[in-house]
Parts: sequence; C-alpha cells; structure tokens
Amino acid sequence: MSPDDNELPRTEDEWRVRLAPEEFRVLREAGTEPPWTGEYVDTRTPGVYHCRACGAALFRSDDKFDSHCGWPSFDDAIPGAVREIPDHTLGMPRTEIRCARCDSHLGHVFEGEGFTPKDTRHCVNSVSIRLAPAQG
Repeated sequence: MSPDDNELPRTEDEWRVRLAPEEFRVLREAGTEPPWTGEYVDTRTPGVYHCRACGAALFRSDDKFDSHCGWPSFDDAIPGAVREIPDHTLGMPRTEIRCARCDSHLGHVFEGEGFTPKDTRHCVNSVSIRLAPAQG
C-alpha cells in the first residue's frame, strides 16, 4: 500500500470496499476480535507490524511480549505511529489506540500493570495489523 495519503479511502463506504467484513468491523467500527483467536497472539517472528488498513508501520516485534491476555501485546509503539484517545464506551475509563495515519482502531493501551519495565501494554487486535517479517 502506498504511503500517499491521497490514496486512502475518504468515506466509510470506500473503506468497506477495501477491507474484509471482520477487518472493517474492528478497524473502522472499533470492534474487538475474540481473545485467543487472532493470528498474531503467539507469533515470535522478527519484523514490523503494519496497519492492515493503510500499511503504516506501527509496532516492532522487539516490543512484543506475552501478556496472557488473548491479544498481541506491545510495550511500545513506533514513535508517532499511534494516536491515543479517551474511551468510556464500557462505562470505565480506557485509552483507545488508533493508527495515526488512517485513524483506524487498533485496540487499547494500558499502563501500570507491571508486565515490562516500560509498564505499558498496547493490546492490539490481530486483524488490525499485518506482520512484515524481517529480511535475512
């Protein structure tokens, strides 16, 4: 996918044509895939995870860790790649993470859980990302 913003869909109908139904539900309607069902929950392959909607680089495999929560978890994002917004949809304060390039829903970020020295967990839907394995 080209990094040219002019090539991104401009309407939700255009996104619906570009994305598979489950991708659209999660990425554009802020849905959540069931825990333990995503293709990247247990992946250890080195590389970079990109937004499935627009192709922007979001997370490095070096920042991925096993949080035992049922979704891929990263203790850091590529600087500037992810936008955080307040989310009160479940009646409690959370922080949603979205792709900074195309504004697609990725998941949520949590702090203070003690999983890693960075003390941050980006909990991401596998259907929101695509792994580009490292070469060599």
